[in-house]
Amino acid sequence: MDRRDVQGHYERLAAEYDEHWVYGPHYITWMSAHITETLHLSSTDRIADIGCGTGMFAREVARIVNPQHAILCADPSLAMLHQIGTPPPATLTPIVASAEDIAVGRVQLLCRQLDAIWLKESVHHVADPATTLYGLAARLAPGGRLLVVMLPTGIEYPLFQAALDRFTELQPNPELIVDYLRAAGLQTKLRYVDYQLHLDREKYIGMVRARYMSVLSTFCDSEVEKGIEEMRAAHPEPVLAFPDRFAFLLGVKPGEGR
Repeated sequence: MDRRDVQGHYERLAAEYDEHWVYGPHYITWMSAHITETLHLSSTDRIADIGCGTGMFAREVARIVNPQHAILCADPSLAMLHQIGTPPPATLTPIVASAEDIAVGRVQLLCRQLDAIWLKESVHHVADPATTLYGLAARLAPGGRLLVVMLPTGIEYPLFQAALDRFTELQPNPELIVDYLRAAGLQTKLRYVDYQLHLDREKYIGMVRARYMSVLSTFCDSEVEKGIEEMRAAHPEPVLAFPDRFAFLLGVKPGEGR
């Protein structure tokens, strides 16, 4: 996907974003718990969610952690940030900023250093991930943690084949992101976690038609409709069951934490 189109894609999708991404009643809780546990978050941590979207995960993490400092929710899309609430909850501080903005210090943060940062399925939108991750690592306090959650290059979604192929073409390899984190001076580990999805077929087709994944915005309307016909033929079952596999890449900055 042309990265110049990314912000426009999310501006258009903002109002219905949560509807498409809340796969089921347990998904947000499940993912947020994994983020919290992997980062070893505590109430005293200074935390940032980079590429937060509507803040759905930050909101749940805040409920789990009860942070003393509001979680910084950064996203370049003002429309997405508006979904956090007006005014936002006291536990979240939205800021219009990209990962690059945070990395190079184009925006001023309330705290000079952060104890924990996560990027949930947003690193593929970063034009220069090596440089950006290096800059984000520099914003960490000693002992700080940086978590990248991303999909692998191959996914088992019941999408049409052209979309699956294009996703593989555009998605960065998690192993490459590990190299970038290590080059940024972080002690890094990679693990994979699976979440089993069960979605009503018509609901999922509606998600595809709405282009819930950014890769789908690289297809025109007629290509999407042709793809949906292919999906209907390949998946006649009323409920689609498939795994969602996530790579969790945790980088830790050497030194003693607070």
